[in-house]
Amino acid sequence: MTAKVQLISPVDGRVYVERDLADTAQVEQALTTAASAQASWQRRSLSERAAFCNAAVDAMLSMQADIVPELAWQMGRPVRFGASELRGFADRARHMIAIAPHVLAAVEPEPVAGFRRYIKREPLGTVLVVAPWNYPYLTAVNTIIPALMAGNSVILKHASQTLLVGERFAEAMRRANLPEGLFHNLLLDHRQTAALIASGRVQQVNFTGSVDAGKAMESAATGRFIGVGLELGGKDPAYVRADADLEHAVENLVDGSFFNSGQSCCAIERIYVDQKIYPAFVERFVALTNQYVLGNPLDAATTLGPLVNPGAADFVRKQIAEALSLGAKALIDAKAFPADIPGSAYLAPQVLVDVTHQMSVMREESFGPVVGIMPVASDEEAIALMNDSPFGLSASLWTQDLGAAERLGNEIATGTVFMNRCDYLDPALAWTGVKNSGRGVTLSPLGYEHLTRAKSFHLRHEV
Repeated sequence: MTAKVQLISPVDGRVYVERDLADTAQVEQALTTAASAQASWQRRSLSERAAFCNAAVDAMLSMQADIVPELAWQMGRPVRFGASELRGFADRARHMIAIAPHVLAAVEPEPVAGFRRYIKREPLGTVLVVAPWNYPYLTAVNTIIPALMAGNSVILKHASQTLLVGERFAEAMRRANLPEGLFHNLLLDHRQTAALIASGRVQQVNFTGSVDAGKAMESAATGRFIGVGLELGGKDPAYVRADADLEHAVENLVDGSFFNSGQSCCAIERIYVDQKIYPAFVERFVALTNQYVLGNPLDAATTLGPLVNPGAADFVRKQIAEALSLGAKALIDAKAFPADIPGSAYLAPQVLVDVTHQMSVMREESFGPVVGIMPVASDEEAIALMNDSPFGLSASLWTQDLGAAERLGNEIATGTVFMNRCDYLDPALAWTGVKNSGRGVTLSPLGYEHLTRAKSFHLRHEV
């Protein structure tokens, strides 16, 4: 009997869609045809690959009217924000397509008489993309399009919570007339995913998800000598200096904390504010947070949807309760958000003060709509607190002093340093992390290095 997966919608707790897991024959067929198709695909010119990839992006955008409500039903994203993910999806894809000819061009050292020498970038083979539910199009496209542009075949294993996103990718590739077998969407459980990695028949795994799941990916790949790229989340800090543009900082940090209900690997989860402006910052931050509308994500008025499931919301509730028991103070009255019902996936945003690093809400990833705010007396204190974390994905500095931002940025253990913005990926820059936030790179020219291997040609033509 074929095992089934039920997608439980956070909107109402009911089964939204049901699908069969891939069986052994389907996995075998995907691996075999992916290898065969890749052998032909790598011989196509970059301009040909770009035409297919651009057509796939166009096809995905043509499905926007259906995709936006699907996102709301699958993972709770309010419909008023659904199209923004597709815009980001397209921006990243187009950028990686555009830079491919330059990035993948042969590297030629200084000429030597009688020799032709160069380094070529060759595809790895088959790339496995294990994508998460929270930004299901943005995270997946980071690897899918550049992997194809580099000459690889792709197998996508999407999160079961957003399994329809995998089907949308497959449909976009079909409409783009991508060569048969080059792209596969497989619905797999954890055991099947581990077995696929351990098979030795994929040459690169790019995973976005939890630290524990990342460890499982590495374990499955042990001894296979394949690349494993891991983006494992964060506990991203912000530091607001005394010279910051206060209104700009508040507006962007509130959004960075609560967009997507805080369910972002690079969401702002802790804020340190110069003590001179701390009272004014907190007052404005609370006032703007209270303007959120928590409710059904299919309602155009909703600005804060449910978390992905009641368990995720309960985890955040427990973090808040623990912080309060240790002396923290909650500044948002949850009663002002009637949709916040204990035990449900709907959770009001929360702002905590009088917090310390002895509280899990300031140390462990929350992945929900809660943020702690602490006053600091100096740059040195802020940097010490920002670095006091097992994570290091991104960090933001809010100041009008560019030199100070660069100086302080050099002291922060993080993959990305922002100044006067946050919770954003620039496809021209490397997306990477340190510590428990993972390893490897996606996006930018460096992202292609993890999807190709170097091959040197040392040709003596005069003997």
